[in-house]
Amino acid sequence: MRAARLIRMALLVQSSPGVTAAALARELEVSERTVIRDAQALQEAGVPIRSERGRAGGYHLAPGHRTRLTTLHPTEAETLYLSGLPTALRDLGLSDAADTARLKLSATLLPSLRAAAESSTRRFHLDAPAWFREPSAPELLPELARAVWSDRTVELAYARPGRDGAPPRVVTRLLEPYGLVLKAGVWYVVGRVPGGRAGHGGAWRTYRVDRVTALSPAAGVDQPFVRDPSFDLATHWQACAAGFARALLRTTVTVRLSERGLRRLPAVVDPAGVGEALASATAPDAAGRVTLDLPVESEDVAFGQLTELGADAEVLAPAGLRSRFREHARRLAALYGAEPEGQR
Repeated sequence: MRAARLIRMALLVQSSPGVTAAALARELEVSERTVIRDAQALQEAGVPIRSERGRAGGYHLAPGHRTRLTTLHPTEAETLYLSGLPTALRDLGLSDAADTARLKLSATLLPSLRAAAESSTRRFHLDAPAWFREPSAPELLPELARAVWSDRTVELAYARPGRDGAPPRVVTRLLEPYGLVLKAGVWYVVGRVPGGRAGHGGAWRTYRVDRVTALSPAAGVDQPFVRDPSFDLATHWQACAAGFARALLRTTVTVRLSERGLRRLPAVVDPAGVGEALASATAPDAAGRVTLDLPVESEDVAFGQLTELGADAEVLAPAGLRSRFREHARRLAALYGAEPEGQR
């Protein structure tokens, strides 16, 4: 583990001269004290790394020095060949560039590493779209991807879904596109609206790319926008996705569950509400049952989900949902209370 960390540290200093101990500690997930010890270990191993103080300080390699730590391990070569989704690269208009890059990489690898890397493509295939959905690349996706690469502010027309069956309403927005995300076969663009209210730099927004109906460079904006250096796309998306999933759960039902029902609960309800529900659970009663408050999307959704638990779940509230389960139980009892015709 430490040897791999030392290699990463040397490569980080080589690629980012002046990187601070704090930045290295965050990247390597260690303490700054460990960074100092690792720098000393690299020096003892012959890597001319040094620390400088002042405004232009940080860690540097000696002028003209390049590390020779870039030889790939077979596992690293295999991983490189799995680092991109073929369908995603095609949608972005980058499949030709990716093929060329793989050819160049293969040409530079030792024969043993070349075989290890190429074998990964025979063993693994990453299929991003969900089942029962015909994948299709949004028409404007390649152009939007170019704007992301070039940090170019764009003006987009977006078809916002109408409510209660109303037709979509097209709105126009200026957007600094920070990144693209592929989620279950659907592309999203994450960006900042200049001059928005959230924060000092603008409000963050997420749009489905297949709902973008028009795209053009922002009028009067000739220079690339300045990216917020603290923005991390993966972290931002994870937080937004979790917030979106929880925001859908607008209703709460009170449920009493058997021990078996409690075990099965995470398999039948929305994952976003499971932790909150379990945190609200009471101590087991004399029969081993617990009572908890379960966040759900709606009473209709809750009925469909909790029906799967059968007699292991008893809805206590709201009263309308409990009545619905009572009627459901009555109909089941009537249906199964007698032998089928022809078998009596």
